[in-house]
Amino acid sequence: MVNSYDPASGVEVGRRAAELIERRQRVLGAPYRLFYERPVEVARGDGALLFDPDGVDYLDAYNNVPAVGHANPRVRAAVDEQLGKVNTHTRYLTDQIVDYSERLVSLFPDYLEQVVYACTGSEAVDLALRMARHITGGTGVVITSNAYHGTTQASAAISPSLGPNNTLPAHVVTVPAPDPLRDPSDEGASAALFAQRVEDAITLLERRGVRFSALIIDSVLSSDGLVTHPQGVLRPAVDVARNRGGLYIADEVQPGFGRLGSAWWGFLRHCVEPDLVVLGKPMGNGLPISAVVGRREHMDAFGRDVRYFNTFAGTPVSIAAANAVLNEIEDRELLPSAAAVGAVLMDGLSELARQDPRLGQVRGEGLFLAVEFVRSGIHPFGTPDPGLANRVVNGLRAKRVLVSASGRHENVLKIRPPMVFESQHADRLLTALSEVLSETENEDSVTAEERDQMPS
Repeated sequence: MVNSYDPASGVEVGRRAAELIERRQRVLGAPYRLFYERPVEVARGDGALLFDPDGVDYLDAYNNVPAVGHANPRVRAAVDEQLGKVNTHTRYLTDQIVDYSERLVSLFPDYLEQVVYACTGSEAVDLALRMARHITGGTGVVITSNAYHGTTQASAAISPSLGPNNTLPAHVVTVPAPDPLRDPSDEGASAALFAQRVEDAITLLERRGVRFSALIIDSVLSSDGLVTHPQGVLRPAVDVARNRGGLYIADEVQPGFGRLGSAWWGFLRHCVEPDLVVLGKPMGNGLPISAVVGRREHMDAFGRDVRYFNTFAGTPVSIAAANAVLNEIEDRELLPSAAAVGAVLMDGLSELARQDPRLGQVRGEGLFLAVEFVRSGIHPFGTPDPGLANRVVNGLRAKRVLVSASGRHENVLKIRPPMVFESQHADRLLTALSEVLSETENEDSVTAEERDQMPS
């Protein structure tokens, strides 16, 4: 995992943390990981801040799950009120789920008019894949080469970012994501290149005897290093998928609910029309709720032939949380706020990039931004520098600013804060980043051996 704690590193973490880590390792299974070389112990949160047991604050510039802020009072009150009434499943008639569903689908283009609920993004992806397979009669899926779509068996099978031991099955083919730093600068050429990759992947599936089912893409390619530009880069690839008999599934678990500032959903940036849309993480501000939104004809075809029920999906309590999230986003005008604060961040990051060639590119939109770290090398745009990215992430942690890294080479700083992030938070992040860049200016980074081991 990118940016994880290594118990064997010998890094001093303090007595209390060391004792808690030791207890944790005794009772929690080996798959669990902790962020940062020195893990952060969290006792409470408030808005865009997290606090340790001593009351020391950390600026959260990474967690998109608490979209409307940690410990949001409105979400908490809505959940508490509903818990005091009833919390049951969807086989009883309740008005909450109908009211919320009407509200949710009104935020989508008119042709996406129905919704089915799950508990997590992984479950929703799993459900969308089941729908696509039933509708198309195929099983083949095309994904990007460092995609992350979840942890169920079906969603992990289309999540190469889970690592080299997460072997992908024969019905899954990966394609390199668009690379805004290294692909052709011409928007049309970049889109055509990606579309051709998708076309070739579908052909490969057919050669394997696998019928194509779906192209599923995170609308801003979050795990591939964040690609919000050029706008429309996905459109030709979606056309290819449809022409070859498949569906297009837009994974909005990370970019959705207004994070980009310009629209509620990331797929709208690329002027594409998904057949199915997957929602998750920020939907309930930490309460477990997710969804698949889709065309009525697809929902009808699936529901007519396939039985689906999820005990905890769409319960009145989770719906209450989700409804409170929409109230907060709308009443506090968090979309225009994301655009405005994101512009402050983009300007500040771009200025740092002008001063420091190690920042190969700054990209993103709203409150989803990325900084790609490079160093001089054989590549005309610089060699990806995951070592620097890791030092910057941990340097920011030392200054009580929390971010992480992503991308195929793990060299892309990922900035994805709660949507209640304000201008003073942006200033704090930029100041800390400037200091860390100065402190790492003369440090060695990628070695020749490390560069040779990088995938092409």
